[in-house]
Amino acid sequence: MATGCAAAAQEEIMQNSIYGLTQPQLQDWLLAHGQKKYRAAQIWQWLYQQRVTDFAAMSNLPADLVTLLNTNFSFSPLTVVQKLTATDKTTKWLFRMADGLLIETVLMYMDYGLSVCVTTQSGCNIGCTFCASGLIRKQRDLTSGEIVAQIMQVQHYLDEAGDGERVSHIVVMGIGEPFDNFTNVINFIHIINDQHGLDIGARHITVSTSGLANKIREFADLHLQVNLAISLHAPNNTLRSSIMRINRAWPLEKLFAAIDYYVQTTNRRITFEYIMLNDVNDHPAEARELVQLLTPLKQLAFVNLIPYNTVVEHPQYSRSTPEAIAQFHNIVYRGGINCVIRKEHGGDIDAACGQLRSNMLRKDENTIGVRLAQ
Repeated sequence: MATGCAAAAQEEIMQNSIYGLTQPQLQDWLLAHGQKKYRAAQIWQWLYQQRVTDFAAMSNLPADLVTLLNTNFSFSPLTVVQKLTATDKTTKWLFRMADGLLIETVLMYMDYGLSVCVTTQSGCNIGCTFCASGLIRKQRDLTSGEIVAQIMQVQHYLDEAGDGERVSHIVVMGIGEPFDNFTNVINFIHIINDQHGLDIGARHITVSTSGLANKIREFADLHLQVNLAISLHAPNNTLRSSIMRINRAWPLEKLFAAIDYYVQTTNRRITFEYIMLNDVNDHPAEARELVQLLTPLKQLAFVNLIPYNTVVEHPQYSRSTPEAIAQFHNIVYRGGINCVIRKEHGGDIDAACGQLRSNMLRKDENTIGVRLAQ
């Protein structure tokens, strides 16, 4: 019974982070609880501009409202388990959520600003055979509040440094498939995009998908002006299905039909992520196939070649050689497709998605094994 009560309490905390509400949703909640609608704007300013973490610090709110907020909401549902900083200042957090599950968040210092990569699920069911994120199957979706809380944790860290820096860009590319948690991800976007809050511009937000074609169409219909990235990683069905099981459900024909719909609906550029796996998908033949596949989208396609970060649990994969990556890039670029090789960030702190969490879980398993042996 006690365990069940604890689980129920954790679920309540997860669902009731104050960060999980858009401003209109907060207005509706206040009205339903006998409060004035305009109080939402005041709370919003305290949360995202003053960035307080205590309702009692919201000095222009009446005492009864402070009590009501304390009774019904928590602040961040995340606690820091580990924080690592790389030589290039890339910083990675391992967070524990209220129910004990682990997630990762990464801060990257880019030429154009400070970018945060957020996680949307605990584990992943997409089945990419080279990826650390999928080592553990999806345990659950993150709530909107848990996704926003990742941004707030990073912003509080920057505030404490006292340099006046702020998060300016978001990439939804962490652990999990964002479009498999569609409703919470869209709600998250509305929260961080709100001009009275964090005010992160829609064009500074990028959402990545492994290819859920139906959700790409739904995303297009929202007209959010948010950037879309496709984790492609192979130019034909045979190869893609062998390294990305999602391709069996959504093969390239269905995926590109959805991409065509997205382009026709939004007229927005699409980034195609292509991870470079040694002697798997990095040959000149695949580069030429990629050019052929993307030529109909030539004006709106942008290819991002990603050097692979090795994963202990996937020893069959290794990083393509610099020569192979350069040759692949040259073929794609000369084929008329915009193409770059991604600059690496945080290579010395296991910055690839899922690596830090995987390492922590492996240590826990080893510790348990030693205890059992004793």
